[in-house]
Amino acid sequence: MDCLFCKIISGEIPAERVYEDDLVLAFLDIVPINPGHTLIVPKRHYDNFLELPEDLMCALARVAKKIAPAVLAAAGANDFNLGLNNGELAGQAINHFHWHLMPRLAGDGYELWHGRSYADGEAQIMAEKIRAVLI
Repeated sequence: MDCLFCKIISGEIPAERVYEDDLVLAFLDIVPINPGHTLIVPKRHYDNFLELPEDLMCALARVAKKIAPAVLAAAGANDFNLGLNNGELAGQAINHFHWHLMPRLAGDGYELWHGRSYADGEAQIMAEKIRAVLI
């Protein structure tokens, strides 16, 4: 497999590892939003969130919760974003599931996405479509 994260997990490519257990590896992003920007990945390859088994998703969430205070303390930050890009159009550049834990600093210049309000009746129609698929 020619997956960058799998090569990091196997030790073929070096990375600044900050946490590791049997299921999960966390390491610093090489192009951080802010210092301390950490990637949290399953050691087993899954392309994206929809492929990830629920038990592993829970393990990844536990690791994110465990390391977030350490990342914040080391970065001198109080807040963070936990980001997930799922698929190419959503900005996923490496097809191995991963979360970005990104410390946020006052005045760092980064903004969240910009939304728009639903038109009259549009939210109800969308909710009906989603519920119909879930049934």
